[in-house]
Amino acid sequence: MATESGASTQLRTRSTALDAETGLEVDAALAGLDALDIPTAHQRPLAARAWAATWPKIGALALFLLLWQIVVWSGWKPTYVLPGPGKALSEFGSRLGTSHFWEALGRTLIRALEGYALAVVIGVVVGVAVSRSTILRTAVGSFITALQTMPSIVWFPLAILLFKLSESAIMFVVVLGAAPSVANGVIYGVDYVPPLLVRVGRSMGARGFSLYRYVVAPAALPSVLAGLKQGWAFCWRSLMAGELLVIVPGHPSIGADLQNSRELIDTVGVMASMITIFVIGVVVDAAFNTADQRMRVRRGLVAEGTSAVRAARGRGRGLASGANEPVGGSSDGTAPNPPADTGAGGADGGHSGGAG
Repeated sequence: MATESGASTQLRTRSTALDAETGLEVDAALAGLDALDIPTAHQRPLAARAWAATWPKIGALALFLLLWQIVVWSGWKPTYVLPGPGKALSEFGSRLGTSHFWEALGRTLIRALEGYALAVVIGVVVGVAVSRSTILRTAVGSFITALQTMPSIVWFPLAILLFKLSESAIMFVVVLGAAPSVANGVIYGVDYVPPLLVRVGRSMGARGFSLYRYVVAPAALPSVLAGLKQGWAFCWRSLMAGELLVIVPGHPSIGADLQNSRELIDTVGVMASMITIFVIGVVVDAAFNTADQRMRVRRGLVAEGTSAVRAARGRGRGLASGANEPVGGSSDGTAPNPPADTGAGGADGGHSGGAG
C-alpha cells in the first residue's frame, strides 16, 4: 500500500510540474496571439498618418517630373512639341482660376457620376441574377466577360448612329464600359462565399433576401468592391474617349478642351488637360483605397508591415519575453519551446520531492 501511495504521489507531482510548464507555454503562446490585436488607443496623430500616406506619392511624382524634365533637356523633341513640366503645371494652375475650367470639370464629373451610378445599378442586378440562376449563367455568363474585354472605343460608331452627337451617346458607351466589370465583381464575390457561412445562416433562420442581406452580401463585399473599383476605371476611360469623339455644342468638358488644344496644336494645353484627368484619377483611387482599408481593418485583414502591426508585434514581444523568463524561452515573440534539460529537471525535482 505504501508503494502504491508513493507511486501515486509521484505521478501527481510529475503531472503538476508538467501542467505548470504547459501553462507557461500556453501563456507565452497567448502573448504571441495578442500581437495580432491591432491597437486603437495609441494611434498616431491624423497629421502623421496623412503624411505617411502622402509622402511616397509626392516622391514618385517628383521623380516623374524629374524624368520628364530630363527628356526635355535631352532635346529629343522641340519644346513646342514637348514642353517641360514647369510650363504644363503653370498652365494647369492658371486654368484653376477660370470659370470655364470649373464648368468643364463639373460637366465631366456629372457625366461620370451619372454613368457610373447607372452602371452600378445594372451591374449589380445582372450580377445577382446570374449568380443565382444556373440557366442565366450558362446563357450570358461568358457574354459579360466578352463585353468587359471589348475596347470602349469600338462602341462609339454605333452610339453615334443611334443617338447622334448627344449626351446619350456618351452615356451609352460609359454604361457599356463599366457595367460588365461591376457584374463580374458581384458574380465572383457570390461564387466565393464559403458554403459553411450559407449553411450557418440558414440554420439561424435566414432565407431569401435576409440570407443575401446578412450573410452573402457581407461575405462577397471584398470582391464587389474590387469590381466597383474596376468599373470606375472602365467608366472613366470610356468617358474620356467619348468626350474626345462626341463634342456636344454648348457643353464644355475636360475631353473637349483636350481635343480643342490638340486641334490648335497647343501642346501645353494638352498637357494641362492630361494633368487634370490624372489628378481626378488619383483622387478617386485614393477614395476607393480608403474604403478598402477600412473594410480590411474591420475584418482583421490589415496587411503585414503596417505601423499598427509593428506596434502590436512589439507589445507581443514584451509579453512573450516576460512569460518565457522562467523557462528560458526565445524572445522573438513566438511561443517558446523549453529546452529538454529544463523540462527534465523540473520533472526530476518533482520526483525527488514526491519520494521525500
